[in-house]
Amino acid sequence: MPKSLDIKKKLSARSERVKSCDIHPTESWALAALYSGKVFLWDYETEALAKSFEVSELPVRCAKFIVRKGWFVCASDDMKLRVFNYSTSEKVKEWEAHTDYIRTVEVHPTLPYVLSSSDDMSVKLWDWEKGFQNTQEFVGHAHYVMAVKLNPKDTNTFATASLDRTIKVWGLSSPTPHYSLEGHERGVNCVDYYPSGDKPYLLSGADDKTVKIWDYQTKTVVQSLDGHTHNVCSVMFHPKLPLIISASEDGTVRIWQSSTYRQESTLNYGMERAWALAATKESNKIAIGYDEGCVVVEFGNDDPIASMDGTGKVVFAKNNDIQTGTVKGVATDESADGEKLQIAVRDLGSTEIYPTSLSHNCNGRFIAVCGDGEFIIYTSQALRNKAFGSALDFVWSGRNTGDYAIRESISRIKIFSNFKEHKIVKPATASAEQLYGGHLLGVKGSDDAVLFYDWEGEFVRKIDVSPNAVYWSDSGEMCLIATDDAAYVLQHDIAGTAQALAMGKGDAEEGVDGSFELLFEINEKVTSGKWVGDCFLFTNSQGRLNYSVAGQIQTLVHLETSSGGATVHSILGYLAKEDRVYLVDKSMNITSFKIMLAMLQYQTAVVRGDFDAANELLPMIPETEYLVVARFLESQGFKEEALAVTTDDDHKFDLALELGQLELGLELMGNIPADESETTESQAKWKRLSDLALSQSKFDLAESAALACKDFSGLLLLYSSTANKAGLAKLAELANEGKKYNIAFLAYFLLGKVEDCISLLSSTNRLPEAAFFARTYHPSKVEDILSLWKTELSKTSTSAADALSTPQLNPDMFPDFEVALKVEQMFMSNRNMDVPAGKYLEAKGDLEMDLIALVKASGNGNGNGNGNGATQQVVEDVVPEPKVEEAAPVSPAVDEEKLAAEKLAAEKLAAEKLAAEKLAAEKLAAEKLAAEKLAAEKKAEEDRIAAEKKAEEDRIAAEKAAAEAAALEKKLAEEKEDEELADEFADDW
Repeated sequence: MPKSLDIKKKLSARSERVKSCDIHPTESWALAALYSGKVFLWDYETEALAKSFEVSELPVRCAKFIVRKGWFVCASDDMKLRVFNYSTSEKVKEWEAHTDYIRTVEVHPTLPYVLSSSDDMSVKLWDWEKGFQNTQEFVGHAHYVMAVKLNPKDTNTFATASLDRTIKVWGLSSPTPHYSLEGHERGVNCVDYYPSGDKPYLLSGADDKTVKIWDYQTKTVVQSLDGHTHNVCSVMFHPKLPLIISASEDGTVRIWQSSTYRQESTLNYGMERAWALAATKESNKIAIGYDEGCVVVEFGNDDPIASMDGTGKVVFAKNNDIQTGTVKGVATDESADGEKLQIAVRDLGSTEIYPTSLSHNCNGRFIAVCGDGEFIIYTSQALRNKAFGSALDFVWSGRNTGDYAIRESISRIKIFSNFKEHKIVKPATASAEQLYGGHLLGVKGSDDAVLFYDWEGEFVRKIDVSPNAVYWSDSGEMCLIATDDAAYVLQHDIAGTAQALAMGKGDAEEGVDGSFELLFEINEKVTSGKWVGDCFLFTNSQGRLNYSVAGQIQTLVHLETSSGGATVHSILGYLAKEDRVYLVDKSMNITSFKIMLAMLQYQTAVVRGDFDAANELLPMIPETEYLVVARFLESQGFKEEALAVTTDDDHKFDLALELGQLELGLELMGNIPADESETTESQAKWKRLSDLALSQSKFDLAESAALACKDFSGLLLLYSSTANKAGLAKLAELANEGKKYNIAFLAYFLLGKVEDCISLLSSTNRLPEAAFFARTYHPSKVEDILSLWKTELSKTSTSAADALSTPQLNPDMFPDFEVALKVEQMFMSNRNMDVPAGKYLEAKGDLEMDLIALVKASGNGNGNGNGNGATQQVVEDVVPEPKVEEAAPVSPAVDEEKLAAEKLAAEKLAAEKLAAEKLAAEKLAAEKLAAEKLAAEKKAEEDRIAAEKKAEEDRIAAEKAAAEAAALEKKLAEEKEDEELADEFADDW
């Protein structure tokens, strides 16, 4: 196994025995067939059970995805095959397929075929386009057929493994085998084909505890792998990595190099026997089925191994095969962003090592492949070998064609100049764990720090941060260090560093002071990146393509992510001539997005404050992008410049108001089409314009804007503050028409139009409020309003309506009513008198004047007189501030008969109330008793149904237990008979 591929556990799910497993090629799903008769669908990203399927009461021995149909097919010990839709959980098909246990199924990669193998010693072919009709049967084995596997290089042939100790190779069109491979000493349990086309190899595992590699052309054993201490249950050539993996009943999963056959690792998760393995060519993950559950592990990472030079030529690795293509000219102006590019690919050849990294040098003439502890440098056009050697890591210099460095060990770095060894560096750290190339050579230390050296081997600086990657700009002046949770952008002082090193001023432990300066921090996890000038393009861990200019993050697009929300794209490079950034996903699909270089340069100039350069670049940007430019200027605080650039009227309006340019805002509002003037958006704009005008004391503009958006509350504030009686009158009518009755009422009240207030309250059926308002401000209307109120109230309660008093029927209930009528006349005669604001100090005493007391003090002491000349004199004296010194107290006589009548009425009312409460209590008690009786009857019925249901369940359970005991007895008898008939092949399957 490549040394740099670490093994990470993605899922560990406990369950019953897992006899088979499979991995979905695009979703983060693992399928597990359980001995309990269930099939589980696990999400290994979230480590949660996504779905569970109740398949059978007997063990399910195999389950495989049929991805192109959205199905999975499974086989159980009731000799049936079943097909389920894993999205809807619907059962698609169920049929009896064999006459004995079904061991495995295999899905054809292109044709609508499923192969199944069974203990009835046959293999059957099923066609789902013909309703899963059995179209071919293959017979030839002398014992159980344990496994079947299609040849990925020739899908018309397949191999089978049997307990008769043979492996047979078949064709889909013939019911008899082409040939047999013999060599195992005991029954063969599993078989697999080599996935690539360069080796005609088969892999098998058997009860003799060995794994064998076969050349099926010469029909010989190439290699036998020993190490397991019990039966080998499952084997595979990993479809993506150069690995052989085997699972055994000894509880271990062993990993071997597919080229050297050296055992690299052993996995043991303490979950008893290992039964099954599964993998896909799309990822580095494998699933393992155990006695006690399912495990998914990942080897290293599945990031694409690809590199792009400055001209758009892409080189990428698929296993040991190196391929190339070009993205130059593939994406046109009509191409949609994010669209998969159709690139013409050609093979360059194969590399002798399995690549874990691949990179171009600075001018694109050479590529370096590193893996398996070695590196090889090839020419990028013809894959001719230029240099090679042992290395744990390889990085290119950012300056010269043939300059590079390798990490030979954890304590030794070699620097090469023009492909020749130049300098050996022993970094000042306990362990050098990784190298980073570019303008300087970076070494990641075990002490969570990165050490920078120049390409002459001189120590430049130690920075206390643990990096995942280091990105350099082409000029070498900008450097980004990406960590697990953030990224740091540094400015490198090239001239100052060179001068300090020449003068020997570097510190042995910390390096050259001032060689780097922290500019800003990006609080996101950078997964890949590329400098374009002083602008940094990057993808983050949430699947967004962003760029950063002086710490300002702009999101270009939200990319597709995995089911767990992680990014699946990496940045390949940027072509300035095409204004496009190119990305590659984990399946080697290349996409592009339009990002204009002029835009990036313009934004960089703005951030630097160089508006002369920015103005020179602006004409190079299409006007269609001016809104983007304006929003960037606004984010930088340059709102006036943004207003001059923006082409969007909505944005221009927002900026005009923020800058206080009311006239421009009004002009823009005048450009709104008539059919859009009543929209919510237009109304909101008028409201904002009105508020701004009001804040600047431009009352005419504020009034016209408020009228345009029907801002009645704003108009009320404006008119009442400026004593605009005509405006208030107009507002009252508008508010009334617009059903804004609160505003209309206040406007009428401020104008003194109390009759209009009463009319408004009455028309809106607010008769109680109208009555009390009339009693206070317009008593002559009380009788009319009370009459309306009584009529309306009688519709719901006659007694309540009768209880209402009126001045005519009950004058004693309205004390001082005649006085109130006199005061009303005083109010009506003076309500149109305007008092200037300058007279406030003189007139403010009138606000607290008690007119009722004044009228009563005029000599009409009983309050029920008809008035005389003295009263009129009071009316005339109210306007100037009257001076009342002392008023004789009024002591009206007490009417004994009236009090007795009132007391009798109160007692009668109390008695009626008490009777009503008693009647209501009796009714409530009766209802409660009826409800309790109904609840008791309902509970009795529920108890009866539950008892019947339990009796039925007990009966079914007893019948099921009897059936299971009979089935077990039958099965034991059959197994005993099989053992007697086939002593030679006895085993514990």
